Amino acid sequence: QVQLVESGGGLVQAGGSLRLSCLVSGSIFSGFAVGWYRQAPGKQRELVAHITSGGITDYADSVRGRFTVSRDNAKNTVYLQMSSLKPEDTSVYYCKGRYETFARPYDYWGQGTQVTVSS
Repeated sequence: QVQLVESGGGLVQAGGSLRLSCLVSGSIFSGFAVGWYRQAPGKQRELVAHITSGGITDYADSVRGRFTVSRDNAKNTVYLQMSSLKPEDTSVYYCKGRYETFARPYDYWGQGTQVTVSS
């Protein structure tokens, strides 16, 4: 059974940094693409960063230049390094793993981790 577990959230002052981790277990991690999403109260969940199984990254405009996504296949973990944090970055952050098969993709979500940025 595939499981994704996020960690590293917390309370930080504006301008500070946090590093989130997403540990993937139960499958072949190197075959997964992973996206980091966030959802603030009353808002839709949005994709903020993505990394393919080959390590190609992409970012939402709102975080580009401040957030960096990376992966360590030896540790089955994807990281989201967040710097220059702003109060508007306050959200629950989720990771989603996608595993492509010939027939269809399979998506798996973590439980989320809260990030709160104080002004």
